[in-house]
Amino acid sequence: MVVVRSLIYAILFYAVTAGCVLAGLAARLFGHRPALAVVLGWVKLNHWLAEHVLHIHMRAEGVIPQGAFLIAAKHEATLETTEIVRLSKLPVIVIKRELADIPLFGLLTRLYGVIPVDRRAGAKALREMVAAGKAALAAGRAVLIFPEGTRVLPGEMPPLRAGFAGLYRALGLPVVPVAVDSGRLWGRGWIHRPGTVTFKIGEIIPPGLPREEIEARVHAAINALTSAPQPGA
Repeated sequence: MVVVRSLIYAILFYAVTAGCVLAGLAARLFGHRPALAVVLGWVKLNHWLAEHVLHIHMRAEGVIPQGAFLIAAKHEATLETTEIVRLSKLPVIVIKRELADIPLFGLLTRLYGVIPVDRRAGAKALREMVAAGKAALAAGRAVLIFPEGTRVLPGEMPPLRAGFAGLYRALGLPVVPVAVDSGRLWGRGWIHRPGTVTFKIGEIIPPGLPREEIEARVHAAINALTSAPQPGA
């Protein structure tokens, strides 16, 4: 049944995504808000598919506050890239540039509000990320970043990428850390197992801390579920 549910989910997900991309591009002709509404609808549909087709249930421990925050999250699966958008009400997302360059889908992500990062660009990438982050704040939106830089396997705890500390310092924002254990159920392939995924929202970390301290606190907070006993396993 796991294989069958995963196959049904994949078919429905790509069909829904294609429809929402076209709807979002059309909605943009009527303004930014209609396009954002389409994206939020897509996020909610993906949540419904995960819950009802894959039988993957989401549990949030805590609440992501509204306002000017830097949301720093663990990244083990594609699931949290949409779920955190749902939980945090449309933040601007730091993503790798390749995703923003996908035809049509990439255009919609840019219309929604993302910060594409070329990891090979070094200091230039950081300057562009900071400028885009400040523009997001001016629009009243939080910024979501996956500070370990890429998706990791369950149990892996790599050091944070330098871009996180640079963005934290430049924006001067408090940080909301989010731990997640999605990788247990949602692997890198197309097979997804049923169970419960937990999103643990940590205590807000104030701005202005030294680099070593902010990195240590965020690293510990986003990995709070990494070695803990996992529900639904």
